[in-house]
Amino acid sequence: MKTDVTQVMVDEHRLILRMIALVEQNTERMLQGRFRNWQFFLDAVDFIRNYADRFHHAKEEDVLFVALVKNGMPEKSSPIEAMLMEHDQGRAFVRAVEDGAQRAMLGELGQIPVIAENARGYAALLRGHIDREDTILYPLAERVLPEELRPAMLEGYARAEESNPGLAERYRRMVDEYEAQAM
Repeated sequence: MKTDVTQVMVDEHRLILRMIALVEQNTERMLQGRFRNWQFFLDAVDFIRNYADRFHHAKEEDVLFVALVKNGMPEKSSPIEAMLMEHDQGRAFVRAVEDGAQRAMLGELGQIPVIAENARGYAALLRGHIDREDTILYPLAERVLPEELRPAMLEGYARAEESNPGLAERYRRMVDEYEAQAM
């Protein structure tokens, strides 16, 4: 049996989806006039940038995708290119949420529609993106990647985690705390 190199990504997706659910819930509450915690949106941006993007996507982009390309998957016109394009689209939504939340914190009117449009866009993009990775790309990777590459991939993941000590636990606590507040 081959060493599993994608389950760690699926597990990280679970935490990302929990934050996405909070973003969706608080966006709807904001649109109903029942939520004005702009700091939540800035914390969500922090989570997305540091946990989802730098921590999780670094493993994908620097380890998994590299291994797939080395094993014959093309970089262009491929699932990898599509995933990278979606990572970039997500970053644009996140920048707009951050800008809107910062402006709202300063009292600038008219930011609710900006925050909502971009938060919803990000959430929809990420839900589809994660589904495609979990159900298509990761199973494909598990089928095609040879066993001899897998230990080095796990070492690459470990290096990514070691370069960010405590990061995963910090963001897990953040999500736990916001979920507790939402109840």
